[in-house]
Amino acid sequence: QVQLVESGGGLVQAGASLRPSCAASTRTFNIVGVGWFRQAPGKEREFVAVISRGSSMIYYADSVQGRFTISRDNAKNLVYLQMNSLKPEDTAVYYCAADSRTLSDTPDSWNYWGQGTQVTVSS
Repeated sequence: QVQLVESGGGLVQAGASLRPSCAASTRTFNIVGVGWFRQAPGKEREFVAVISRGSSMIYYADSVQGRFTISRDNAKNLVYLQMNSLKPEDTAVYYCAADSRTLSDTPDSWNYWGQGTQVTVSS
C-alpha cells in the first residue's frame, strides 16, 4: 500500500511557474513508476507526465511538452513537476499517481492516487 500526498499548487498569473511535489508514505514508492494527471472542471482526467523508477523513461503530454519537467528524488520519496510558462488552460487539480507497470497514459491503469493539489492560472 502506498499513500501519496501532493503539495505545491497555488494561484498564479499566466507565465508564472509552480513546482508541485508528490510525497510517498513509504520507500516502496521508489520502485514504481509515477505519473502526474490533471482534471479541470467539467473535463475528464488527463495525462500530464510519467517517469520510471530510475528516471530513464519520461513521457509528456503534447500540451505540456517543453514547459513541464517531471523529476524524482528516490532518496526523499519525492516526485516533482516543474511547471513553467503556465497558461490559463493549465488550471486544474493535479494528481500524483503511482504503480503503473506499463507507464500508461490512461488513469485507470494506475493503482494509487493522491488527493490532488489545485493549480489556478489567471490571465
